[in-house]
Amino acid sequence: MDGPFLFVSGIGTEIGKTVVTAAIAATALAGGRSVAVLKPAQTGLTADQPGDVAEVVRLAGPLTGRELARYPDPLAPATAARRAGLPSVGPAEIAKSAEALAEDHDLVLVEGAGGLLVWFDEGGSTLADAARRLDAPVLVVTTAGLGTLNTTALTVEALRARRLVCPGVVIGSWPHRPDLAARCNLDDLPRVADAPLLGAIPAGAGALPPDAFRARAPGWLTPPLGGRRPH
Repeated sequence: MDGPFLFVSGIGTEIGKTVVTAAIAATALAGGRSVAVLKPAQTGLTADQPGDVAEVVRLAGPLTGRELARYPDPLAPATAARRAGLPSVGPAEIAKSAEALAEDHDLVLVEGAGGLLVWFDEGGSTLADAARRLDAPVLVVTTAGLGTLNTTALTVEALRARRLVCPGVVIGSWPHRPDLAARCNLDDLPRVADAPLLGAIPAGAGALPPDAFRARAPGWLTPPLGGRRPH
């Protein structure tokens, strides 16, 4: 990827964005790059619970992690902030934090919450608005099976409508025994997204011991993400 920023979004929640972020971070670290991970808003956790940034650090290794806001309810950031009576996080703050991290790091990964167009504040700002401020590419994390073609195509279409680049798609959890739909989607996802398939993370990869995760991560990603998986 050109430039220091890569946003990681997806077609919904609980699809493997954090593990994909960790795999990209681990691969970059193995290649000698310095890495920072920014989580603009963590929802569904209390202050004393480890969040997505901690999970990326655990799996990927030594990197800089930053979380801008945390809300206890497992809801969209704008809704969770309102219910908690706490300030929301807008695109200007996200972009400013990412730029500050880029001063000292080769790669800044910004992991979203839920899908691309989830609201971060009451004005309806989204992760796409933050990416637009930085003219940053947005990687789309998707699922393997039935239904993924439509939601992936819609997400990529929303990115391009906002004049954002989608460098490709990564499957967040590739099943150990893929069914017919999943096998066909390996060919169909790049076609409907008009963007390359840049990787597939095996189901359960996040449960691997960190040393094993770091050793295997480059094999899950293609060369544009620093990996060695064939296109």
